[in-house]
Amino acid sequence: MESSIVVVWYLSLFLAMNTVLPTLAKVYTVGESIGWAIGADYSTWASDKTFHVGDKLVFNYGAGHTVDEVKENDYKSCTTGNSLTSDSSGATTIILKTAGTHYFICAAPAHCMGGMQLAVTVKAAKKAASPTPAPAPAPSKAKDSSSDTKGTPKASTTPATAPTRSTTSTPTKSGSSKGDISMAPSLFSPTFALVLIVSWISYYVMLPMV
Repeated sequence: MESSIVVVWYLSLFLAMNTVLPTLAKVYTVGESIGWAIGADYSTWASDKTFHVGDKLVFNYGAGHTVDEVKENDYKSCTTGNSLTSDSSGATTIILKTAGTHYFICAAPAHCMGGMQLAVTVKAAKKAASPTPAPAPAPSKAKDSSSDTKGTPKASTTPATAPTRSTTSTPTKSGSSKGDISMAPSLFSPTFALVLIVSWISYYVMLPMV
C-alpha cells in the first residue's frame, strides 16, 4: 500500500513539472501589428526584449517576402543565397533552439536594405521554479508502535509499599532485676536453713566448753 502511494506521488510530481516547463517559453510576434514588412525598425523592437532558448518568433507577412536565417556576415551585407533556413509561407514560426545571436533577413531583392533584417540575442533557457512537492507519505506507525510496546517495559501500576519500621523493642533492665529476685529465694531454701540452724546450735553448745 505504501509503495503504491509513493509511486502515485512521484508520477504527480513528474506531470506537474511537464505542465509547468512548456509555459515558460514565450512567443514573440515580430513587429507586433506591423508584422514583417519594409520600413519597420526591428532593432528597436528587439532592444527591450530578452530572448531565451525555447522562445518562438512569429513572422507574419504578405506575398513577395521571405524569412531567411543567415550568418552574421550575410546579415551585415544583406547577402542572399547562403541562407541557413528559408520560408515564404506568410506565417513563419522560428523556435530559438540555441543560445547566441540569430540573424534573419528577407531574401527578396533590396528588402533587407529596406529594413527587413532582425538580429536577436538568445540566452540559455530559464530555469523553471520547481513546484514544491507534497511531502512524501510517512510510513505507517502501526508496526513502530507495536515494536515500541514490546521493547518498552510497562510501568507498574501497583503502588509502592512504604518501608515499615522495625518494631523490635530494645530489651529493658527489668529482665535482669527479675533474675536477681529469682535468685533470692534460693538463699532461703530448706537445706540452707537447716545448715544455718545446725551451725548456730553447735556454736552455742561448744561455747561453754571453751
